Amino acid sequence: MKQHHFLRGARVYLSGPMDFVASRADEKKLGWRNRTGDFLRAHGAIVFDPWFKPGVRGAQQYGLEDSHTVDVREEWTFAPGQAGDEKRSRCAAKFWETLHIDLRMVDTSDFTIAFVPTNIYSVGTVHEIVLSRLQWKPVLFVSPPVTFPALELLRAHLEQGKDAHALQLLDRLVSDVPIKPNPRAIPSLWYMPLVGSGNFFDGFGFADYRERFSWTDIAMDERERLQPPQNPLLPFLERLTHELPQRWDDRLKKYVPNDDWLLWELDEPKAGRESGEPLE
Repeated sequence: MKQHHFLRGARVYLSGPMDFVASRADEKKLGWRNRTGDFLRAHGAIVFDPWFKPGVRGAQQYGLEDSHTVDVREEWTFAPGQAGDEKRSRCAAKFWETLHIDLRMVDTSDFTIAFVPTNIYSVGTVHEIVLSRLQWKPVLFVSPPVTFPALELLRAHLEQGKDAHALQLLDRLVSDVPIKPNPRAIPSLWYMPLVGSGNFFDGFGFADYRERFSWTDIAMDERERLQPPQNPLLPFLERLTHELPQRWDDRLKKYVPNDDWLLWELDEPKAGRESGEPLE
């Protein structure tokens, strides 16, 4: 690893679904943030992970999250009147600290990595992406393929058993959820101009780095084995250690400097400088 590179000291926020994932406990322990954080820290970056928020001076427990943080949602009601207002107010107040500190981490970061599968509802991720782009900071957007192999196996099983009623219920479930495969990993068209066409990835590419970091096997590994990413994120981050990305200018039909990548050069004062002496 080079002694001087662009990731060293860069502050990176990891954005993605936390609320409507299959298991908050598994996501915190085994999710993509753990591996991406390992990779970034190995290259000298400072990682802002909302599962493991930095301490706040004078308020060490501020905004911390665990698998039970969203339990306050059970208090929610649409009932009118003071009783309903009080419950909604408690819900809003309870989650304010989380919203506050997460957005402050986005604000403090140099760029954001966002994991945005099209099948998981996530409002906070959208908010964080928009905040990053309003500040003209890069968002590296991972949109993985979305398929439902268990659904197809179940359908085949029901068709084999000629269970017409179960097949009707399955079709109704697919419509009600709705369950929409996205095997080509195509992101929302709205994200394309917002994020910038050069910042999209269809996976992480964990396989090439698993031995280096001794990562245990997770479900995402199987998905990437079945459908290897065409444009994985981790090799891009590795290149970022020694070169800044350019962007494609469709009007000029060539690559041009990308001034979204403003990474501060924050040098420490030289050793031996007397207190109060002006900097050169």
